[in-house]
Amino acid sequence: MSRAQISALVFGVGGFGALVAATASNEWKVTTRASSVITATWVYQGLWMNCAGYIQACRGLMIAAVSLGFFGSIFALFGMKCTKVGGSDKAKAKIACLAGIVFILSGLCSMTGCSLYANKITTEFFDPLYVEQKYELGAALFIGWAGASLCIIGGVIFCFSISDNTKPPRMGYSYNGATSVLSSRTKYHGAEGDFKTTNPSKQFDKNAYV
Repeated sequence: MSRAQISALVFGVGGFGALVAATASNEWKVTTRASSVITATWVYQGLWMNCAGYIQACRGLMIAAVSLGFFGSIFALFGMKCTKVGGSDKAKAKIACLAGIVFILSGLCSMTGCSLYANKITTEFFDPLYVEQKYELGAALFIGWAGASLCIIGGVIFCFSISDNTKPPRMGYSYNGATSVLSSRTKYHGAEGDFKTTNPSKQFDKNAYV
């Protein structure tokens, strides 16, 4: 079981949960403190309370982020080494890489949607000619940014976990150096013994004919 993949799954699924919470939240923007002191009430707005053009773009990006995060979580489960589905190690490595890419895309969509919404709020807030109700950044934006960061981190870890899946297993080997040395010495001594046993016979034959 790969610790890197477990960490990536925790980051990815955690980020996906944060994206769901941010998308469903109604606290994308809140009235400024100055106006809240006067009226003694806070007004919150989310993605589903307005039909402005930029809000529709943010809504589409967040829906895309949540959808990609869902599929990324499914692919991540199939690409984990500890699961019995997904095929061989090479197939699991490809699925894990795909999960990482999907998580990264999910994080980028969420980051873009939240940043676009926040840019609109800050532009209206600092515009002296804007006379309508001004708002501040809501908690859902920070949740969306955090979820996007977690998804991107999890996706990067999943992409780098391919090396763990494709790494060839280590082959065991035995050291036969001492055995080979002993065997060579044995052969040498055996040959020397044969030489010593054969030389006297040759000398005896030569002396016999002298």
